Amino acid sequence: MDRLADLLPELLAATVETLYVATAALILGGIAGLLLGLALYATRPGSLFPNRAVFGVLNFVVNFFRPIPFVILLAAVQPLARAVGLPGIGPAFGIFAITIASLFAISRIVEQNLLTVRPGVIEAARATGASRSRILFRLVPREALGPLILGYTFVVVALVDMTAMAGAVAAGGLGEFAIVYGFKQFNPAVTWAAVLVIIVIVQSVQFVGNALARRVLRR
Repeated sequence: MDRLADLLPELLAATVETLYVATAALILGGIAGLLLGLALYATRPGSLFPNRAVFGVLNFVVNFFRPIPFVILLAAVQPLARAVGLPGIGPAFGIFAITIASLFAISRIVEQNLLTVRPGVIEAARATGASRSRILFRLVPREALGPLILGYTFVVVALVDMTAMAGAVAAGGLGEFAIVYGFKQFNPAVTWAAVLVIIVIVQSVQFVGNALARRVLRR
């Protein structure tokens, strides 16, 4: 059984890998989820571009994928990953699976936060001649920026959790480190070291997100 001190290089490498996977998934899933959330908001009845059929399809897709537990989704998307030329294990697969899982959750968070924008703000913008596209892509996100920051902060925390779960399928990061060097070798000190690093990452992200949201909301 390896001592924790002997595994510090592996712990550092696993931490970097976790941050890399979470960041890449946040960028990919964040952009895709933002666009999907904007589409949900724009096409819902009474919104800027109401389209019952489009909204119904998008809403069904999000509701279909969002409740799937991530552990099950990991197994379900492995064939899809291999079909697009990605391995079924490792960090690349972790990014792929987490991106799919996160984009549907992000889209719902974006939609719900955009709905907090007061209708009077939109009506005032329309009265001044602003186009619906300008309102959708500039005004509404700016008005909902504080809640959106808090929503994305929650998502980042969830992504870090997902990277840990992805370690069960050898997707790298702190999850795999804890399983290989801690759980399988009956070394609780190693497992708790990984847990503490994850806690530090999560608390740091939450602190930064809360600070940014407070700064935006005070404007």
